[in-house]
Amino acid sequence: MKAETVTPRDRRDSRWDEHRRVRREQLVDATLAAVGKHGAGVGMEEIAAEAGTSKTVVYRHFADRSELYVAVCSRVAEQLTRKLREAMGSSSDPRQMVAAAVDTYLAFLEADPAVYRFVVTHSPAGDDGSDPISSLSDLVGAEVGSLVAGFLTRAGQDPAPAAPWGHGVIGLVRAAADWWLRADRPMPRAQLATHLTDLAWAGLSGVVTPAPPTTPEEKS
Repeated sequence: MKAETVTPRDRRDSRWDEHRRVRREQLVDATLAAVGKHGAGVGMEEIAAEAGTSKTVVYRHFADRSELYVAVCSRVAEQLTRKLREAMGSSSDPRQMVAAAVDTYLAFLEADPAVYRFVVTHSPAGDDGSDPISSLSDLVGAEVGSLVAGFLTRAGQDPAPAAPWGHGVIGLVRAAADWWLRADRPMPRAQLATHLTDLAWAGLSGVVTPAPPTTPEEKS
């Protein structure tokens, strides 16, 4: 059987791939800047103007608004999950790790509420309300679930409940954070973070903290 000949790619094609990658990243940067200026309901005209180009050029690199939205969500999710990992790695105490994760999430959205609203609440997919990618909350919930799984394993417990608990905790934080933004931040972020940490830890502490060793008297 004759071996199949593989034709090497033209170097010009490789250079074009890199150009497209860089240009897409620049358009994501422009979208984030436009959201900061015009809010979560920013239009493609404002995005193109921020990028110093036309909508036609934007659509040359992104098939439609949904594809651009996916790229923006991916960028923001990467930034937030990196910050969460750094925050949770700053302490070995379970409660402090939960507190750090909660405050980091709140600080991230407080720093740029328009971008947070664009990523979490904006859905360009259509009237059915479907989201073109897994939500940012899902990604963050998975991170918290991994954290809880580590707690349970160290406590000698079954880590199976970690995933639903992780998503449950982030659902609690997100719902409270959404209310906080809508109500125009009626309390300081640190105070809200403390309240949410207390509430989350009240449920988690009984299962992620190792039980005290049994004394000889208790064994008998």
